[in-house]
Amino acid sequence: MQNSEIVVVGGPGKTGGRIIKRLEARGLTVRAASRSSARPFDWEDRSSWRGALQSASSAYVAFQPDLAVAWAAEAIATLAEVARECGLEHIVLLSGRGEEGAQRSETALTASGIGTTILRASWFCQNFSEGAFVEQILGGRLQLPAGEIREPFIDADDIADAAVAALTDPRHRNKIYELTGPRALTFGQAVAEIAAAAGRSIEYQQVSMADFTGGLAAAGLPQGLIDLLEELFGQVLDGRNSSTMGGVPDILGRPATDFSHYARRAAASGIWSA
Repeated sequence: MQNSEIVVVGGPGKTGGRIIKRLEARGLTVRAASRSSARPFDWEDRSSWRGALQSASSAYVAFQPDLAVAWAAEAIATLAEVARECGLEHIVLLSGRGEEGAQRSETALTASGIGTTILRASWFCQNFSEGAFVEQILGGRLQLPAGEIREPFIDADDIADAAVAALTDPRHRNKIYELTGPRALTFGQAVAEIAAAAGRSIEYQQVSMADFTGGLAAAGLPQGLIDLLEELFGQVLDGRNSSTMGGVPDILGRPATDFSHYARRAAASGIWSA
């Protein structure tokens, strides 16, 4: 293999930063590709793609804002074409479970002829500690348009471990892994476990979709992001992804991290301290 560098498209995100640290710990040559990286990568500026991928042998790709958006599949197909022209042999794609848009992107990638590994992930545990929900958790009440539907939340550290395995072991090429936690919880149950781990009162309240999207608009979120969240909560979170899957044991040879373990670890970091 002429090139041996691994590029992480998505840079310092929830999964990308973890993947970079793990690859560096193995002594591998890895670099981030994001708007702020030395070789900038911008999903909305395709002229940046070739320079960001040049000299790499493989890549981890986390699409922004989400593979559910209408233009994602075409963008992924074009990225794969550029990657092949740059000499890349393998792309690991972070995908979503039960999203038609994500499945179109998966098809576009596999049709390109480049080696692929698809990681279909559940909702991240880290949304409660590093993402969209953390401010409400700190405020003592999380309000979402989600009721009794259960989700097998996946720890981003498990995703990172799976991605590293896929990037470094050719046995995982041209395979699809569905990554979930070992147990499905409602959002209310997840918040209760966070409250217990943090040792403080945190409530969960189900709200209407109209109240949810109205609150997002009042907070100044762009309409495109609001529409995406409305689709995820209104369509994808309908029970289609409630089942747990064996992707983590299959690729890593160990059980997936339980939500309670994640909650205790996050609480110990002080992220939810009032």
